[in-house]
Amino acid sequence: MRIALLAALLALVTDQLAKWWVLTRYDLAHVGRVEVWPPWLAFHIGWNRGINFGLFGAGGAAQRWVLILLALVVGVGVLIWAARSLPRPIDRVFAGFLAGGAFANAVDRLQYGAVLDFLNVSCCGFRNPYAFNPADVFIFLGAAGLALLAVTGDKKRGAG
Repeated sequence: MRIALLAALLALVTDQLAKWWVLTRYDLAHVGRVEVWPPWLAFHIGWNRGINFGLFGAGGAAQRWVLILLALVVGVGVLIWAARSLPRPIDRVFAGFLAGGAFANAVDRLQYGAVLDFLNVSCCGFRNPYAFNPADVFIFLGAAGLALLAVTGDKKRGAG
C-alpha cells in the first residue's frame, strides 16, 4: 500500500507544483498563453468546469461537488483495490498515479472551482485547441500502465 500512496502523493504534488509555477512564474491567469517551445509546446490556460474536453461544463455548483466527490471516490477506490488485489509493486505505482491524478484534479475544483489545464501540445502544422495538465498525464499513465500490465500478465499466465 505504501508504494501506491507514495506514487499518488508524487502525482498530486507534481501536478499542484506545476500549476502553482505556471500561475506565479508566467502569470498565466492574466497572460493567457506563453509559447514555450514553438510550435510544439505552449502554456495555454484553460479552466475546465466539466469532464474530459469540458463536456458537461455548465452544470454549476452542484456539478462541481459531484465531480469532486466522484474523483475522491475513484481515487480512494483505486488505492483500496491496489492494496487488496495488486501484488506487484509496478502495478501499485500505476494505481497510485491514477489515484493521485484524480486527487489533484479534485484539489483544483476545491481551490478554483474548475480544473486548471495549461499544457498545449501541437505538431506538424496542426494547432491543438485543447489543453491538459500533469494530473491528466498521471491518470493516463496509470490507466494505460495498468491495462498494459494486465494484458501482458494474462498472456504470461496463459503461456505457462
